[in-house]
Amino acid sequence: MNHMMPTVEPTFPKLDALEAAARGKGRLAVAVAYPCSADSLGAALSAHEESVIEPVLVGPRRRIEACASALQVSLEGFRLVETEDDPIAASRMAVALAGSGEVSALMKGSQHTDELLGAVVSRDANMRTSRRMSHVFWFDLPAYHKPLMVTDAVVNISPSLKDKLDILANAIQFAHAIGQAAPKIAILSAVETVNSDHASGMDAAVLSKMADRGQINGAVIDGPLAFDNAISAASAATKGISSPVAGDPDILLVPNLDVGNVLYKSFIYVGRGECAGVVVGARVPIILTSRSDSRRARIASCALARLSLP
Repeated sequence: MNHMMPTVEPTFPKLDALEAAARGKGRLAVAVAYPCSADSLGAALSAHEESVIEPVLVGPRRRIEACASALQVSLEGFRLVETEDDPIAASRMAVALAGSGEVSALMKGSQHTDELLGAVVSRDANMRTSRRMSHVFWFDLPAYHKPLMVTDAVVNISPSLKDKLDILANAIQFAHAIGQAAPKIAILSAVETVNSDHASGMDAAVLSKMADRGQINGAVIDGPLAFDNAISAASAATKGISSPVAGDPDILLVPNLDVGNVLYKSFIYVGRGECAGVVVGARVPIILTSRSDSRRARIASCALARLSLP
């Protein structure tokens, strides 16, 4: 006799609200660079099906149509800008469409991330701003009481203090754009005490003091905080930490890509969360998806980009 309980699919009400808000703003024109795999093309078409984006497919027509055939979908009605069969050429064309204002966002296809971002930062692309680019993840975690963002788990490997200032500024501007007027930001380190031998803790202390002095505006910032007392008010109280951020952050600023990447995968695979993510700091948002992303995460990333724009 089989007594196994039926599997209950998780629900993501915070993500539902994000996607509904994005759909309410109308479809976002997105150049999808080199969608030459079933995964990457399918992600763009799914986001269109959900009324989030209006994709412009950029790359070799023959390969894109072959992917559509494999997916058993029609490309009738979609704009396709043909390029040679080269991911860098397709990336450059997609960036040119964004630079000319024909689209308002970019989406990675099946090329390597650095091929797309390399086209974005090239001198003639006119896509750079005064700040370094960075990535923001947005999570719906069943165990946390509100959406939680993590930056930067994708782009900046070992950011310096100067880099972290840009990452913070990007995250604050992004939070404002999606409707958070004064996000609470926890600057993570291994421990919450300041130690001159511990570089990430020193960076966190400097950034926190800069915020106290009004050199960083638009957010409530505290650090260094360890992960437990950043997320848990009870943990912070046990350790005698009095902080307006502890137990209630909207954003976690991680010290480096290793920490961010492990945190992201832990949230998804152990925490049973779902996420969205975009690159910010360029003139348009850049939607990066990976082959391991769920269909929901791909649509949500498009929704997050849509919500960040007027």
